Amino acid sequence: MTSFQYDIQIIENYPALAAGVIVAQGMTNAPMPDTLRNLYLDEQTAVKARIGATPLSELPTLSAWRRAISAFGVSPTKYRSAAESLLRRLTKKGDIPCINTLVDIGNLVSIRYGLPVAIFDTRQIAAPITVHYADGSEEFMDLGSDKIVHPAPGEVIFSDEARMVVARRWCWRQSATSAANASTADAVITIEAHHDGGSGDIENALADLLRLFADYAGGSYDSAALDADSPAI
Repeated sequence: MTSFQYDIQIIENYPALAAGVIVAQGMTNAPMPDTLRNLYLDEQTAVKARIGATPLSELPTLSAWRRAISAFGVSPTKYRSAAESLLRRLTKKGDIPCINTLVDIGNLVSIRYGLPVAIFDTRQIAAPITVHYADGSEEFMDLGSDKIVHPAPGEVIFSDEARMVVARRWCWRQSATSAANASTADAVITIEAHHDGGSGDIENALADLLRLFADYAGGSYDSAALDADSPAI
């Protein structure tokens, strides 16, 4: 059974796209242990030192995401990629608050590679999740809201078989219904890249995610690196 896939139009229009996808079952999203908290804080310190005074717009991973978002008619500075938003918070505020074990693992790897990581709780998702262009009829509920809105036609979204949107503007924001919480056990986890050399970074990031989830969340995992030749898991 397919859990996650890219629509052919996305593959054709973004031939450099590389992604890592994990299908996880039986995880435990327990309170964050001190060992993981220390890893996360150390990573934040290392990333701040590595970036230094470099503008985020000049980081190859983020500039490639800006181009990808601009290509479907959205301002990448108004709707920043999830990775850019995290790094913006880190460089301007000095730290990224801890949320829960699963989200913090995703954020740790996201800032390490400058790439967006999404963790979709699959309890309310009718598989597969498909990345495609919206026609505007799909339904989305934002985090912290109970109001249903519709994506703009032509916007890149993640949606399930019931046409429920689980992420808008590709990697800008996740839905309330798919966000990882204390009871999340099964999930689809993604990390995506558009920059030159993205496949190598995805391979390394996927290995980091699998190791951290296995160490701190338990469960079982299937994973794959996706690209134009292998667009589904």
